[in-house]
Amino acid sequence: MEGYIRKAETLIEALPYIREFTGKTVVVKYGGAAMKDDGRMASFAQDIVLLQYVGIRPVVVHGGGPQIDRMLERLSIPTRRAEGLRVTSPEAMEVVEMVLGGTVNQRIVALINTFGGKAVGLCGKDGRLILASKSVAKSRETGEPLDLGLVGDVKEVRPELLRALDADGFVPVIAPIGAGEGGEAYNINGDTAAAAVAAAVSAEKFILLTDVAGVLDPKGGRISTMTGAEAESAIRSGAITGGMIPKVECGLAALRGGVRKVHVLDGRVPHSVLLEIFTDAGIGTEIVRAARGAGAE
Repeated sequence: MEGYIRKAETLIEALPYIREFTGKTVVVKYGGAAMKDDGRMASFAQDIVLLQYVGIRPVVVHGGGPQIDRMLERLSIPTRRAEGLRVTSPEAMEVVEMVLGGTVNQRIVALINTFGGKAVGLCGKDGRLILASKSVAKSRETGEPLDLGLVGDVKEVRPELLRALDADGFVPVIAPIGAGEGGEAYNINGDTAAAAVAAAVSAEKFILLTDVAGVLDPKGGRISTMTGAEAESAIRSGAITGGMIPKVECGLAALRGGVRKVHVLDGRVPHSVLLEIFTDAGIGTEIVRAARGAGAE
């Protein structure tokens, strides 16, 4: 009986958040640690289904780097990275499309549907959802341009297809593959693509799932809440380091694009998305546009 009572109390505690976010769009970047085993994937799919059930509009943008690496190795296709990005040859791009747009995408779709949701798989080429151009990345050390092959930068996200799917009650699950002017495919960093999608659909929240507790302070403690200005300052000062820098930069880009709040979460925690949205303290780091206490957030 105590278990049933606690479940009821948990639902009651979540009601204010359900009312606040019903009808709002939440974009989730899904990948990395959250995709490493069946249990974590099932937990994530259940979270997405519950969001849909209570009237929140989830959009999923996923990665799949480890799966691509394994397939490239199996096919004996050489690969290397520069500035953290996969240098993508035409041969590697075929594998990226096969793995991201096929195997990984359809597995996520199938899981969401298995738990009672309505999901449909897409890539950025579908309906010219994500328009891209060849990356103009530069070396951080020399400032020289890098030739990353078929790696792309997002030029534009056209959200009409996403709005149509939302109107019919579907959860879009998007592989970060962009369409060039001639219809050619570009491999786009998943965090970058997700931030652009979040801005294009005016998301209430942009959630980045990672393999750490959130943004950490110099002592290793989790920072619960910070403003965009504080995040920018922490990057400049070196307080935010390593792989967290590009994730926070993507979050800041989403805020500049009109997203209200960004959340950096540990995807290894079961039901991390629900815990962040439907509890007071949350479990990750929340980055907001306005200064805290200014009344805008």
